Amino acid sequence: MLVTGAAGFIGSNVVQELLDHQYSVVALDNLSKGYKSRLPRDVTFYEADITNSETQRIFQLEQPDYVIHLAAQTSVLNSMENPVEDCRANVLGTLNTLKYSNQFNIKKCIIASSAAVYGNPSVFPVEEDSKLCPLSFYGLSKVSAENYVHLYEKMFGLKSCILRFSNVYGSNQESGVISSFLNRLYKGKAPIIHNGSQTRDFIYVKDVASACLSAMVSHETGVFHISSGTEITINEVYKLISKSTNIEIEPLLKELDAAEIKRSVLSNQKARRLLYWEPGYSMEEGIGEVIQSYNLVKHL
Repeated sequence: MLVTGAAGFIGSNVVQELLDHQYSVVALDNLSKGYKSRLPRDVTFYEADITNSETQRIFQLEQPDYVIHLAAQTSVLNSMENPVEDCRANVLGTLNTLKYSNQFNIKKCIIASSAAVYGNPSVFPVEEDSKLCPLSFYGLSKVSAENYVHLYEKMFGLKSCILRFSNVYGSNQESGVISSFLNRLYKGKAPIIHNGSQTRDFIYVKDVASACLSAMVSHETGVFHISSGTEITINEVYKLISKSTNIEIEPLLKELDAAEIKRSVLSNQKARRLLYWEPGYSMEEGIGEVIQSYNLVKHL
């Protein structure tokens, strides 16, 4: 089992999920954003960039049966400032993964995508066959990567599942609205809210990890939403975090960025029906675990 982006926030949780189910894992990460310390010491680890040809040697040496491809550039803001690097990481990285997976007879690829491919849809909840209309270069890079996945399956029979994640959150996350709120609250600073009426569909990272495993063992291929299927405003998220931490600080309100999606909620019925997966954490439970991990770190 090869996991790319394995030392990242989502990747390290996926690695742990696989280990918990007795799978042998090979971890690959260029450590540009990830940390090797997130991974168990006994996991075979390669510091390598999936966009470089050096990864061909790793496929050849390790001969994995499956690939879970999570390595990516994930910042919408960074994609707008540096679209070439975003394309290199997300499109070329995926293309290399597919190329080597096909070359070395991988049984199945699990490819991470995003709700950002939809832009601002008009019908909710969003279904997997809804129109793709990205508002950022990040979203566009994910659409382009998905097209390569579809064509590799059509032309070469490379089996794959594309998992479009909604807004993932969890412990040890370094970006995202929930980690931003908590970081500022614990430092006694006012959280920054851009408008606040925009909605998101938050999914706990451990549920994402279990979804990757479910997709891997399933005979199904195609596109699946990995989401809670629940819509919540950013203002409501802040109220929940403030209540859970018992810290009340009046937030700073700013205007919403033009590339920001105004409303997002993804139907997860297809994944429930075909992958036999469902989220196990409510928003309250997930945030509770995140806060608990913050408190543990504070007392170390």
